[in-house]
Amino acid sequence: MVASIHPGFPLATRAARVSGLVTPEPVSAPPGACAGEQALRQALARPGQALPGGLVLRSLGLQSYEPTWRAMRAFTDTRGPQTPDEIWLLEHLPVYTLGQAADPAHVLDPGSIPVVATDRGGQVSYHGPGQAVVYCLLDLRRRRWMVRETVQRLEEAVIRTLARHGVVGLRRPGAPGIYVGAPHPRAGAKVSALGLKVRNGCTYHGVSINVDMDLSPFAGINPCGYPGLDSVDLATLGVHALPETVAMCFATELAMLAEDLERAPTGAAPGHVSPPIRTP
Repeated sequence: MVASIHPGFPLATRAARVSGLVTPEPVSAPPGACAGEQALRQALARPGQALPGGLVLRSLGLQSYEPTWRAMRAFTDTRGPQTPDEIWLLEHLPVYTLGQAADPAHVLDPGSIPVVATDRGGQVSYHGPGQAVVYCLLDLRRRRWMVRETVQRLEEAVIRTLARHGVVGLRRPGAPGIYVGAPHPRAGAKVSALGLKVRNGCTYHGVSINVDMDLSPFAGINPCGYPGLDSVDLATLGVHALPETVAMCFATELAMLAEDLERAPTGAAPGHVSPPIRTP
């Protein structure tokens, strides 16, 4: 089945964009998006919560994908050197998203779920209710974080979040995200995805953690570009939690990592960083 892709950018420029020849144009609102935009504006208007590490936390509830993406871009484009970094916690209505270099052939059978071509890294992913989504709007230049270090810190926050819920989470070399570790029978299944965009030295997009969701839409794609990749949620692993609780736990772990880094001497690495999975 051929996916009907709603492009955040014109599909005619897709190949050129992937090769770096074309700079994407700003995302414009599609028809009928007003209700989603209004709900998001109301959520963003609520006061944020200060966290350690110089972070501001915002809980946005259930939101449509595209208005949230536009809001992330707008925040990043208009922020200044003193703008506090923000962490947005939310769930999304069902959507498949394609990364900047994603192959649309990895969308196998989207059915009625919309497919959106985005500007994040990575391949194809699914978001839906019951999944904790955490968007990380960070000024890497001000924090003096390298991109690879940032990815490792986000992954470490996921690993620590899973550990707090009794689940072993591990990295897999060459495959961003976090996977279930042994001795669980679902060891190797992906429980968390990660994708970022760096723009003017600042990040947006972020992390998703499968908490208690309908996993069947993952069968409509090759998750993260890997045919047959097993996807799992915490409920299937025997952990019963709310997405907002898991997202808050992640935000707290990331804030503690950021605070440790602020206090650490230059060049020092705070705390233990979990190793990647060793594969044959």
